[in-house]
Amino acid sequence: MGFLDGLWRGRESAFDSGNAATNAIELTKRHTQVSLTKQGAASGHLRINLSWRMRTSDLGGSQRESLLRHPLKALKPPEVVGHSQSMVNVDLDLGCLYELQDGTKGVVQPLGGFLGDVNAPPYVKLSGDDRFGSGTGETIYVNLDHRENIKRLLVFAYIYDQTPAFDRTQAMVTLYPSSGPRIEIGLDERHPQARSCAVVMIENVKNEIIVRREVRFVYGFQAELDRLYGWGLQWGRGYKTKAER
Repeated sequence: MGFLDGLWRGRESAFDSGNAATNAIELTKRHTQVSLTKQGAASGHLRINLSWRMRTSDLGGSQRESLLRHPLKALKPPEVVGHSQSMVNVDLDLGCLYELQDGTKGVVQPLGGFLGDVNAPPYVKLSGDDRFGSGTGETIYVNLDHRENIKRLLVFAYIYDQTPAFDRTQAMVTLYPSSGPRIEIGLDERHPQARSCAVVMIENVKNEIIVRREVRFVYGFQAELDRLYGWGLQWGRGYKTKAER
């Protein structure tokens, strides 16, 4: 049985138990970090999810005016309305810059098909590419059973194409440890022209796994995040294939 089979059948349901009031830690400007080690959650598979959606006010004008002109729209399912053409103008991608203890560096991201591996270096894997901000979003898995091999992971989000609109997507990155509360980081700051955001750093500090909120918006792409955090990788212009898109 593969890793994902075991995850879906077993741990996934446990990750989502509870509610926001009792089973979530929100990282903010005032409360910036949490120790997975001290929480007893520095092992197993850490799930990192990016979800987003456009605000109703951004979906082609006034909702009230639209319903007055077309009353039958009130019967249209929200999912159909939400996935109208206005919705697909923003394509957020989730990625992760990694550095291992042996000095190996690289990236896991949809662009270029660098999807990683959860059971071998870099012990980070991307599940797929969601172009529409669906309920499932995009997910990265980190195998913390190999935490001694991991030095630091920078989880980031970027707008691959179309209009920069981080401030209109209501984007949220949520970390689901193997046990304990989930960790939420909202990307709701106003940076209208930003195309990328360094969201969260996961570091192995003297064998303690620290999760630290970053939420640093930049106006370029991965190369600018690389320079900001000193990764030292070589970058070129990339394009998604039709399958990836």
